[in-house]
Amino acid sequence: MGESKRRKETLGEKYGQEQNIFPWLPITKKQGEQFVIWTTRGAWAGIGLLVVTWITIRFIGPGFGWWHVD
Repeated sequence: MGESKRRKETLGEKYGQEQNIFPWLPITKKQGEQFVIWTTRGAWAGIGLLVVTWITIRFIGPGFGWWHVD
């Protein structure tokens, strides 16, 4: 008997279903990976927005008289 058949008999109905990260947490491993991907994208978007804001305040703003930096 092959390992997959043995595993299928042992797991029964749960065979082929994704496992949760922790038994008490209803989040699958794939959902955890997607969370990491989206939060990484959000972090980079925030960093980009911070840089654009800094450039606007530091260089463009004084040219329009918004903010004076000596």
